[in-house]
Amino acid sequence: MGRGTLRIYLGAAPGVGKTYAMLSEAHRRVERGTDCVVAFVEHHGRPRTEVLLHGLEQVRRSEIGYRSAVFTEMDVDAVLERAPTVALVDELAHTNVPGSRNAKRWQDVEELLKAGIDVISTVNIQHLESLGDVVESITGVRQRETVPDEVVRRADQIELVDMSPQALRRRMAHGNIYQPDKMDAALSNYFRPGNLTALRELALLWVADRVDEYLQQYRGEHNIRTTWQARERIVVGLTGGPEGRTLIRRAARMAAKGSGSEILAVYIARSDGLTSASPKELTVQRTLVEDLGGSFHHVIGDDIPAALLEFARGVNATQIVLGSSRRKAWQYVYGPGVGATVARESGPDLDVHIVTHEEVAKGRGLPIARGARLGRARIIWGWLVGVVGPVLLAVVLRSMEDAPGLANDVLLFLFLTVAAALLGGLRPALASAAVGCMLLNYWFTPPTHTWTVQDPENLVAIGIFFAVAVAVSSVVDLAARRTHQAARLRAESEILSFLAGSVLRGETALDALLERVRETFAMESVALLERKSDVEPWSCAGSVGPAPVARPDDADVDMPVGDNLALALSGRVLPAEDRRVLGAFAAQAAVVLDRQRLVGEAEQARRLAEGNRIRTALLAAVSHDLRTPLAAIKAAVSSLRSDDVAWSEEDEAELLEGIEDGADRLDHLVGNLLDMSRLQTGTVRPLIREIDLDEVVPMALGGVPEGSVELDIPETLPMVAVDPGLLERVVANLVENAVKYHPGREPVAVAASALGSRVELRVVDRGRGVPDEAKDRIFEPFQRYGDAPRGSGVGLGLAVSRGFAEAMGGTLDAEDTPGGGLTMVLTLAAAAAGGGGADAEPPARVTS
Repeated sequence: MGRGTLRIYLGAAPGVGKTYAMLSEAHRRVERGTDCVVAFVEHHGRPRTEVLLHGLEQVRRSEIGYRSAVFTEMDVDAVLERAPTVALVDELAHTNVPGSRNAKRWQDVEELLKAGIDVISTVNIQHLESLGDVVESITGVRQRETVPDEVVRRADQIELVDMSPQALRRRMAHGNIYQPDKMDAALSNYFRPGNLTALRELALLWVADRVDEYLQQYRGEHNIRTTWQARERIVVGLTGGPEGRTLIRRAARMAAKGSGSEILAVYIARSDGLTSASPKELTVQRTLVEDLGGSFHHVIGDDIPAALLEFARGVNATQIVLGSSRRKAWQYVYGPGVGATVARESGPDLDVHIVTHEEVAKGRGLPIARGARLGRARIIWGWLVGVVGPVLLAVVLRSMEDAPGLANDVLLFLFLTVAAALLGGLRPALASAAVGCMLLNYWFTPPTHTWTVQDPENLVAIGIFFAVAVAVSSVVDLAARRTHQAARLRAESEILSFLAGSVLRGETALDALLERVRETFAMESVALLERKSDVEPWSCAGSVGPAPVARPDDADVDMPVGDNLALALSGRVLPAEDRRVLGAFAAQAAVVLDRQRLVGEAEQARRLAEGNRIRTALLAAVSHDLRTPLAAIKAAVSSLRSDDVAWSEEDEAELLEGIEDGADRLDHLVGNLLDMSRLQTGTVRPLIREIDLDEVVPMALGGVPEGSVELDIPETLPMVAVDPGLLERVVANLVENAVKYHPGREPVAVAASALGSRVELRVVDRGRGVPDEAKDRIFEPFQRYGDAPRGSGVGLGLAVSRGFAEAMGGTLDAEDTPGGGLTMVLTLAAAAAGGGGADAEPPARVTS
């Protein structure tokens, strides 16, 4: 038996009407025929609540003596023995009297739920364990009776019973909550308007969080990507620059204007693995956003605007906060920037705020890991300044009537050498020093226009000039190389950290890993090659990019992993310093390949086990369910052929009717078995064409009694793209199943509606329903729910129906019917407007 469901009426304070609402719900269920009892309800002398107890069966209570007094508590054993469908248990946070079966009432409720009994209970917001300190700071009263939040969160349904503070105080003043002798004290203490308003807000926010969980689950299950502005969610786009703190604080001020708003800071890193923001700055920003009550997210994406918008829509955000671009004016030639792109593509469902900050137009200034060496443009400028610059300087100095003197000339040439070193590094600086020495010697050192130096002091000056130039050049070049090494080591550590994280997360996408290798090292193609032994040829286990190599010898770079596995890259030759990171990628690729194969083997083993289970169930079905109608047919035939009894016409007609019924039942069972075997072997191939539901659904109702089904198929529904034969079988199975478990007081409802590009057909019954944990299990082969008799079928109807629905590109799911019962939801694809290509499907099909 499955676990029972828990429904909780949550209130902000005593007296809002939780118990009254619970008892009203019980009366409604009893009127619908539900077996509902009162396990424990305390009316506290409230006349209207006491009146509602009349007409409801109350289970006896247990009496427990404690400190010379006798107390009554819920008798769990009596409720379990009575085994109702629904039990009412008031005051979920109540502490039982010492000596009781359990210390807390919510533990008693857990026992009832495990026994398959549905429970309706009540609780006040101040009794939630996590809110004890908050409630004490508001009311000054410490709640001794609490219930763990997780117990309430696990409830299948939570309904807020709300009442304004003014109305609640009026109820108190009229004597509807406490006795008159306690009324004044309660109104002036716990039931003050401020207290009640704060408790009401706590209850509303807590329930809102619960509703938000349901909403996110629903959006994920139905793949809804558009924003539903049910709650303000503010996404802050971070670049890792110092302006991120300003953006986070601005978003926090925006969130403070609306109660319940949420902040989500997101940093989007490119997937190349060798560029990133400052880790230190990101750590500071993560701490800041978490201190402000928000959350930090790290997302990988090459197209930053698209990744940001996808993240925002994925979390159902309503606003995006971005900083003004740090680009300089000339850098806009590369594109409009992230902010402008996001604002243009956000659509009407997302508001984009561009916030100014102190770093606007100051340049990006982000540290880079690759390309930290001097670029080609800087090297060219370095050579121009180092070689052409001294020549131009010499021409200018020679043209001057009043020469500045040799000392000043040396300083000017030294300035050019330093500039060449800063721009182009060591070689342009050395060239500048050499050219400067020759020009100083030839043009400015007596005797001029000769290569000799007459004054020893001038020779020393030229020598010092050359030594200083070489020293400065060496220091600048060393600094550039150290910068490159540091940036590269940081980038490598980030890549290795990513790989380690992917191992811990159990990621098994080999193609994604190989694609990351290709992008990281700027390769054309990457292949993971393997062979069984040294003499066997290589085979490709996975590849990305065009024209991957078939052998490691043909690759530009190969990285062996063990004796029979190698990572082969084509596109360019990697420097030796890159092979260390490539080795880590290769090792991870081997791990991912092994994990994929283990997953495949586990799936194959699961299928074999499933096949064995189905074969075992089939044998059981053949041994019992198929023999039962055969036995009935044989008995009727033997009776008709007997010469010992003279059967009347009525008796003969009854025996013939039994034979016909048994044959029909046998035909239905064999048909389901054949359909299931075809689904298992994949031989069901639907012939899809466009058709109206009202052409198929009425034909599927021939096997149910007349008047047991109520149809509601609007004529305005679009046509659906289905296989009519398979659809008829699906609807027939669903309707027959619903009629079988329907109490019969009202007909089964079959209704259809259009939802965008889908059409939903709902088969609604008012039976006892199915628990949530069993809703998927009822679609498994050879499953009967509850106490269905063995002769009622082999448990294949719903499994065949779901298989046929999925074969047509639809879905079949089970939902609760509001008020009790089960609703089967068949979702089908609506036919494309003006489409006529449905008949282009291959005509080959195998159906019943």
